[in-house]
Amino acid sequence: MDPIWVGVIGIVAILGLIAARVPIGLALGSVAIIGIANIVGLNAAFGAVGTMPFDFAAHWSLSAIPMFLLMGTVAFYSGMTNSLYRAARLWLGFLPGGLAVATNFACAGFAAASGSSLATTVAMGRIAIPEMKRYNYDPGLATGVCACSGTLGILIPPSILMVVYGVFAEQSISKLFIAGILPGILTALLYTVMIVTRCKLNPSLAPPILDEVTRAEKMESVREIWPLPVLVMGVMGGIYTGIATPTEAGALGAFLAMVIAAVQRRLTWEVLKTSVQEAIESTTTIFFVAIGAILLTKFMALSGLPAFLAESMVEWALDPLLLIIGASVIFLVLGMFLDPLGLLLLTLPVLLPLFEELNLDLIWFGILVTKYVEIGLMTPPVGLNVYAVKTVVGDDVPLETIFKGVMWFLATEVVVVTLLIAFPQISLFLPGLMD
Repeated sequence: MDPIWVGVIGIVAILGLIAARVPIGLALGSVAIIGIANIVGLNAAFGAVGTMPFDFAAHWSLSAIPMFLLMGTVAFYSGMTNSLYRAARLWLGFLPGGLAVATNFACAGFAAASGSSLATTVAMGRIAIPEMKRYNYDPGLATGVCACSGTLGILIPPSILMVVYGVFAEQSISKLFIAGILPGILTALLYTVMIVTRCKLNPSLAPPILDEVTRAEKMESVREIWPLPVLVMGVMGGIYTGIATPTEAGALGAFLAMVIAAVQRRLTWEVLKTSVQEAIESTTTIFFVAIGAILLTKFMALSGLPAFLAESMVEWALDPLLLIIGASVIFLVLGMFLDPLGLLLLTLPVLLPLFEELNLDLIWFGILVTKYVEIGLMTPPVGLNVYAVKTVVGDDVPLETIFKGVMWFLATEVVVVTLLIAFPQISLFLPGLMD
């Protein structure tokens, strides 16, 4: 059988297994192993299983994941994220869907401190979802806003994904970080417009909050959120002053989170123990799914399906708009099945020369790529942020309900991406000031 058709059958099989509620990592890995064995033999499949998981998990850049997760858990258990969410809730609770709006902006704030989409999603989900549940918010809205606003973690700097892209495309990482600021703010604002509009038209999604809030309470909440701005400045300052690499910044952030918690006298032995334990558990869960995705990436590469899709665009290379649309389609489709790193490594070798040939700005393209990866984190079957929210809510909310809630945010992302394509200066204005 043609390897491309083996790849197509593999994708269908993964969808079927996930529909049958097989764990995502197991579904991805098992189909990938069978697919590799079918294409190049059983020995090659065993070889991939024996080497790829270790090679992936031992990669130096991935050490930032447990560090950012540790920073997030320390911030969470020491009450830093509670303070941020409380301030957002007190100031924005009067809006239709105010708690969801507060969650959206709290995610944006925490994303700037963590640099990790999954860490942001898990940390804010643990705080915000029970609060929205207490006020009888629609479960799809409550879980969807956490899953999707959490993706701002890879758009608002610092961002490990941008580091990988910058190295591969030979672009300034500092400019990529700066370029992500306005698109991140734009995404958060359009999410807010969508949430408020939906809840205004259908108040049953988010019953109004009747609690009275005094001005003194609002001002006090602002004074309590100083730890997260300090974390942001510490992490970003460490990168820009050269004290830490973007990868090392995760460890710096975790250390700063502990120092701040100690200064606030909240770093108890129980907080530290629970934070480390949860960071380890979250890391293993993420790596289990990611290893399955890495094996799937190998299977897809051997099948030739991604290369076939990418190379079919070559004839469009003379028309910039067609090239951008084609790249968008490829990233969105493959983003449903591949992990972010695998997606980049498979597509960029083909797409970057085409963009360079037309003299299209690669900083701008990097922001578009980041947006596409964000969308991939929301879409089935490898919607990692959706599954992260599922681990937070357990059996209380069905997976189908979460994905239904996410659909509204995906529609908003279509608007965001359209604006970024139509108006490149949204991404390039701030980097242009650095020249």
